[in-house]
Amino acid sequence: MRNLYEQFRQLIPEPPLQAGTVIEIGSGVVTVALPGGGLIRARGNSAVGQKVFVRDDAIEGIAPSLPLEIIEI
Repeated sequence: MRNLYEQFRQLIPEPPLQAGTVIEIGSGVVTVALPGGGLIRARGNSAVGQKVFVRDDAIEGIAPSLPLEIIEI
């Protein structure tokens, strides 16, 4: 018999991994500016101006400082 909970979990998409620049630091919470103009508040520590990866409102790591190219579809 299949696990119904696991089947249900497969219907829900995983949170996306986003990259952005830290613009503000609080006590354990930072504000990250996304390339499209949005802002995210995420848990974690970083420095102002540093590029980070964010998933599910938590910093996952430092992102490389590469040139950004936005392509609208």
